[in-house]
Amino acid sequence: MDRSDNQLGPNVDAAAEILRLGRATPPKPIGSLPEGMCPNTLSEALELQDALHGKLLSDGHGKLVGTKIGCTTEVMQEYLGMQHPCSGGVFDTTVHHNLGEFEFDRFLHVGVECEIAAIVGKTITVSDTPYSFESILPMVESIHAAIEVVDDRYEDFENRIPDWKTWLADDFFGAGAVLGPAVHDWQSLDLAAIHGRMVINGEEVGDGYGRDIINGHPLEALVWLANEQSSLGREIPKGWIVLLGSVVQTKWLARGDTVTVELDGLGTATGHF
Repeated sequence: MDRSDNQLGPNVDAAAEILRLGRATPPKPIGSLPEGMCPNTLSEALELQDALHGKLLSDGHGKLVGTKIGCTTEVMQEYLGMQHPCSGGVFDTTVHHNLGEFEFDRFLHVGVECEIAAIVGKTITVSDTPYSFESILPMVESIHAAIEVVDDRYEDFENRIPDWKTWLADDFFGAGAVLGPAVHDWQSLDLAAIHGRMVINGEEVGDGYGRDIINGHPLEALVWLANEQSSLGREIPKGWIVLLGSVVQTKWLARGDTVTVELDGLGTATGHF
């Protein structure tokens, strides 16, 4: 990606320091970035995301092991005022398996999403030829039901003008995940037709289908990511976790809540906060 249009310059480090506060202990809410520090282009947002990741790594936040893809469904695009997908990092210290126990006070305003996740089985290399749905299928090792944990680290984001470039730089609300059991024979499933539901404290709060994700199939989100990363000169390594998108609008939690997502043929994942 051409980053010659970047205007942040030396302000990248200062802007990353502000975003870093949202994941401090205890976390502090992020207001609007000062003039000159707010990314104005996709290129600037990605540069700022890279700078933030460097700081989080030095803070002991763990290593990057995956990507969350945001805004892959119409319901989430309408909710967040964004008309295309975006990607953010997933750190190993925030990933749980089957059952996740989360400390409520580690978040500012924690929420959850009902996701389908994939584990990459072969490195997706940089390619001059765009990846297609057919060429991406052999790259998938397993499919999982998943909870994406998100955190509203911002000041009154629902009443602000959508600031998706800053949100993108800050991993688009990403704060962790719970992966359900691996399904290796996923090819036998109709992933587009899979029905997913979210239950909080025993009450169903939303549902959706795999076809709600970009272009009618969950793995189309992986096609999008493969081509985005290839355009940046970046591989997606074997073993990478990819959260493909939420089939249920974000639900915000209270202390003590227990969340379960269930997707037909993929099983369940549960988180307690």
